Amino acid sequence: MVEKRLPIWQRNLRVLAIAVFIAGIAFSEVMPFLPLYINTLGHFSHQQLNMWAGLVFSGIYFVSAFVSPWWGKLADQKGRKLMILRASLGMAIVLAAMGLVTNVWQLFILRMTQGFFAGFVSNSNALIATETPKEKSGQALGTMASSFTAGNLLGPFIGGALASLFSYRVTFFITGLLLLIAFFLALFFVHEDDFEPVTNKKLESSRGVVATLKNPRLIFGLLLTTLIIQAANNSINPIVSLYVSQLMHHQGNVVLVSGVIAALPGIATFLAASRFGAIGDRIGTQKVIIAGFTGAIILFFLTAFVQNSFELGILRFLIGFTDACLFPQVQTLLTKNTPAMITGRIFSWNQSAMYIGNIFGPLLGSTIAGVSSYSMVFIITVGIVTLNLLLFKLNVVNSLD
Repeated sequence: MVEKRLPIWQRNLRVLAIAVFIAGIAFSEVMPFLPLYINTLGHFSHQQLNMWAGLVFSGIYFVSAFVSPWWGKLADQKGRKLMILRASLGMAIVLAAMGLVTNVWQLFILRMTQGFFAGFVSNSNALIATETPKEKSGQALGTMASSFTAGNLLGPFIGGALASLFSYRVTFFITGLLLLIAFFLALFFVHEDDFEPVTNKKLESSRGVVATLKNPRLIFGLLLTTLIIQAANNSINPIVSLYVSQLMHHQGNVVLVSGVIAALPGIATFLAASRFGAIGDRIGTQKVIIAGFTGAIILFFLTAFVQNSFELGILRFLIGFTDACLFPQVQTLLTKNTPAMITGRIFSWNQSAMYIGNIFGPLLGSTIAGVSSYSMVFIITVGIVTLNLLLFKLNVVNSLD
């Protein structure tokens, strides 16, 4: 019996799911020891070390937010596969080069350069989005989100183990090798046979892209939704370990407990994203998103009043399920309401919105914690998520009716 060959979109989905899993590991495995690596590159005071750590961490997002739309434009003109290859090869070289730096300025410049080459995951998602049948897009993009989340979860553990076994510098070399593997997977096994380059001069400008959209209000409403989702989620990240320390009365293995609690939302997202995507394909993606917002509002509010780290862990795990209802499903709605010829551009705008949220979220959370309390961070986040739900209903749900 001759085995029936899978459609191209399913084969691409399998390969790119593996590739973004590898990329997720590569992007996150250097994070746990990056401040420690910075400390080996000079003699810094405590204040200077914190300043450089902040700059090195955030620099990539500032650059990526600005260049992503440009790469998205090229993706629609030259092909998403080409952009996947450009991003993976460029970042493979840059990450490996980080193992050769001799001062913190070189590391900072390379992190900025990494931001310039960003777009591997967004272009992988765009390629899957344009080739997958619309009725299957929720499940497909959910699978991509689950794969990337799984890689992000494993990355810190693998990076810590590699740094312990070898050194910080060798770990950067291995990270570059992982991204090179992702490059070769895409080069040899991803096929973009039906790509039609955008040749319309009108679509070279952002105004022309907007004019092509059937419902610009819906699309920009989704971009705003992405920005606020990322800002709300990332407002929590800077204070999780400090909140754990407070709940544990500064006793016990705070670092271990904080690491476990930080990983729990990602585990839940990994388990649920694909399933929620399939449910959205059946009942309506916007309904899944509204459920995600509602759940997040309840869980963030309860988190402000936890009495111990066990309760915090349970609520953070449950938050992961609401995360699975939000960002992957927003991408699905973008896919279902964007012409294929400008999907790369719209996904790049969505990525820029995500990066802007990544920048402002931690600043917001740390500022609130500084002037008030850790509990107040969660209360303010409830207000942010509630505002996002209202704006989503106003700009997106009303536009779909």
